[in-house]
Amino acid sequence: MATKATKTANTINATSAPKPVSNGMLQWLGLALIILLADQFTKVLIVGYYQLGDSTTVTSFFNVVRVHNSGAAFSFLAGASGWQRWFFIALGCIAAVFIVWMLKSHAGQKLFSFSMACILGGAIGNVLDRVVHGHVIDFLDFHWQWLAPVFHGGHFPAFNVADSAISIGAACLILDELLPAPVRRAGPRAQIDGASGWGGL
Repeated sequence: MATKATKTANTINATSAPKPVSNGMLQWLGLALIILLADQFTKVLIVGYYQLGDSTTVTSFFNVVRVHNSGAAFSFLAGASGWQRWFFIALGCIAAVFIVWMLKSHAGQKLFSFSMACILGGAIGNVLDRVVHGHVIDFLDFHWQWLAPVFHGGHFPAFNVADSAISIGAACLILDELLPAPVRRAGPRAQIDGASGWGGL
């Protein structure tokens, strides 16, 4: 009877173990989709209401603008001959595939997966810009006088929702690495092993 009960318990664990990971992956992909939609929606509004170079003052330190960036962050490679468009598209696609694989493998690690989902949504948003427009559309312009020694006129390089999501994701990844290993690595698999009496390797 004990052996039969053990086999039944093992069968239940085997069939139910993947479900939390699968469901977890879907929720992170859903977050990435929300970020992507928010990014593209705001860019559609900017393209519809602003001409290139237009600016609206919102506060003493924030403007809504329309800027095109054919390079990467801080306009890196923006002055290249055009090859950078396809380079960044390919790079973004490779990164997206890799992140989806990471989410599938680590869906139970909440902070890590949140970071990956933010980066995924942002990366795809900027890739779509490059595919459709040939450049990334930026519109958030923050400026402070104390930035003047570093950035022209004290204006931090304009960015968008996708860039914000990528930055948040990167910051959370750093935080995830700073957390104790048992905290950041604990996931559904670890919880199931712990419940069934198996220790971590």
